[in-house]
Parts: sequence; structure tokens; C-alpha cells
Amino acid sequence: MLQIAFIRENQEKVIQALAKRNMDAKSVVEDVVQLDEKRRATQVELDGILAESNKLSKDIGELMKNGEKSKAAILKEKTVLNKEKSKKLAEIADAIAAELTEKLYTLPNLPAAIVPVGKTPEENLNVFEAGEVPVLHEGAQPHWELVKKYDIIDFELGNKIAGAGFPVYKGKGARLQRALINYFLDKNTAAGYNEVQVPHMVNEASAYGTGQLPDKEGQMYHDATDNLYLIPTAEVPVTNMFRDVILNENELPVLTTAYTPCFRREAGSYGAHVRGLNRLHQFDKVEIVRVEHPDKSYEALDGMVEHIKDILNELKLPYRILRLCGGDMGFTSALTYDFEVFSTAQDRWLEISSVSNFETFQANRLKLRFKDKDGKNQLAHTLNGSSLALPRVLAGILENYQTAEGIVIPEVLRPYCGFDIID
Repeated sequence: MLQIAFIRENQEKVIQALAKRNMDAKSVVEDVVQLDEKRRATQVELDGILAESNKLSKDIGELMKNGEKSKAAILKEKTVLNKEKSKKLAEIADAIAAELTEKLYTLPNLPAAIVPVGKTPEENLNVFEAGEVPVLHEGAQPHWELVKKYDIIDFELGNKIAGAGFPVYKGKGARLQRALINYFLDKNTAAGYNEVQVPHMVNEASAYGTGQLPDKEGQMYHDATDNLYLIPTAEVPVTNMFRDVILNENELPVLTTAYTPCFRREAGSYGAHVRGLNRLHQFDKVEIVRVEHPDKSYEALDGMVEHIKDILNELKLPYRILRLCGGDMGFTSALTYDFEVFSTAQDRWLEISSVSNFETFQANRLKLRFKDKDGKNQLAHTLNGSSLALPRVLAGILENYQTAEGIVIPEVLRPYCGFDIID
């Protein structure tokens, strides 16, 4: 959530920055400023009445002490009236504050200066590319055919149990999935990230805290009875570990990693590009989350990018990195890099990771602060990245490592799998 003081003092800057997201924010920004002025004026009036009431209470005490009961009675009548006024003003102030918060929730984060202008994914900026695209043997197949051939993932069985988008991993497919999870976690912990296991459901406050609500309400699975949400990513519970926390400056940075299943409704996703592992309702992902000092968050973002590059280099998969344009960035992000693996059998790029700096946007919602050298509370910066999302990494491995004899396991994963080939 953007800070009210910043919006009030930088109205044109906010409007121009959000134009990079192809959003006309003028009316919302004006509404926010007007509501804030109204809220502050109401609060000033309320504070005045409360101060007067406190003074009256002291005066009444003095009058009673001096035996001047009639004068005290007159002042008591005033306090009753003040009490009624203050109650009404408090209700008005709460209503204005609620309306102001709702308006603020509609404003996405401001894009960083280096975010490219653009409306569609085609306008994202390709900033890095590595790895060789393999030349496949004649008769090479996409992964949804390979998993049938080797009986390692069963989409039809998952459909029977739950529905489309809930695959069943079997045999060497399940072991390869587990190997990837353990490999990713080991890489992350070796890089200094502290591993945690977190709930797979979150409450409403947590979903608001990281910006999934109200922006992505229709994409989340919701248990209305207990008002809990299945997590769309480990980012939500992990980042909310720090909600309402004040860290000391010397505790920064805080690095955390977690493996979780993720659940997304993916409403409106149809067509050939969502076949097989390309788009699922339940999938596994290993996440990295950082809480950083504002002066060091972009250096940290670069470090996260290098960390994920190292993983993909070890997997020896062809990949590229995109700096997302304003029109393709997530609601909460100030700057996002997407990693994509090239699927040789599908002849297309598959997104496998998003690495983002949210600056103070999430921290403002979460009230995540640190005490600086002067003892003042400052909002921290939060960052997160997939390290990595498994389905499309797995699809990339199955398709790029296929041979006429079977699917060769990347060398770095063999100690985790306990086998060298799926045949």
C-alpha cells in the first residue's frame, strides 16, 4: 500500500508513475487526498473536544474539592454534550478512515524508474539469455506425452480425484519432484536463507498484508466457513511472519526460504498453452523471501537474480531473464524480473520464476518496520522470488533432456534422485 503522506506530497509524481502501468489514477489520487484532509480535520476537531473534556474533568474535580457543586454540575452537563459529540466524531473518523483504506487498496505499487513502458508481455525487455537449446531426436514429444509414455505423471487420475489441474506424480516422476524440492532448498540454505515450514492456509489479514487481497480475490481458493484462504505462494505466509514486527537495523537483512504446495484457481485459463504442467491449480514451489534495509534492497534483488541464474546453470537448461514492463507487472511489485526456460518440444518459453522488489508497499500494509540508528521506526523493504516453481522446470527437464533411450536426469540432480535416467 502506498503511504498517504507520500501521495499527498507527490500527487503528480504518483499519477505519472501509475500511468506507466497504463492506469489513469488521477481521480483516485484526488479522492485519497480529499479523504485524508477530511480525516485529519475530523481528528483535529475530535482531539480538541477530548482535550476540552479532560480539562473540564480537572476543573470539576477542583470545584467539588472547593464545595462549588452547582458550578461543577454546569460543567458536568458540558462533559455529557462533549461525550456525545466525540462519539459521533469518532464514528465519522472511523468511516472516513475505512473509505480511505479502501481507496488506497485500489492503487498498485509505483514502478521503479527502470521499468520499461509497455502494455503486454511482448513489450517486456529481454536482459539476459544463457544455455544451449538442445537438438532433439526425431520423434521428440512434449512433456504431456512423455509422462504417459513413462507413466510418471497421471493427469487423468488427478482429474478423477479432484479435477483438471491436480496431477498425480508417480514412481520416478514423484522422486524427481522430491529431488527438485530438496535441491532447491539446499541451494537456498547454502546461500544463507533460513528454511521454515509454514501453514498452507492464511487468514484475511495475511492475504491483505502481502497484497493478494483485494487484487486477486477471484484467483484464490476460499474456505468461507473459517474465512481462510489456500495459499497461492509461500510468499504470503512467509512474509506475514514479519507482520507487526519492529526489527533492529542490525538484524537486517532477514533471509527465509520455504517449500509449499500452491493453489490457484487460474480462472479463465484455456487453450493449448495451458496443457499438461504448463498451468495447474495445485503445484509445488520453493520460495525465497528477504526483508531488507531500503538502501540495500536493489543490491539484494540483483543477488537474488544471480542466485537463480546459478541454479539454472547447474540444471543446464536454456533460459532467459525479462524485465517486466509496466503493463505486465504484478500489483504489488516495483520491479520484477521473470525467468523463462525454453521448452524445445513445445518451441516456446515457459515462465519458471518471478523475482520482485516491493520496496515499502507490502511493509506498509504489514506494519513491518525496523529501528534505525537514530531510534526512529522506518518501513523495511520486502522482496521475494520463486526458487523455483516446479511444474515448468520439470516440463523443461523432461522435454530438453529426452533422448530416444529415455529422459536423462541432469547431473546435479542424480544424487537426489538415485537414478540417472527415466526409461
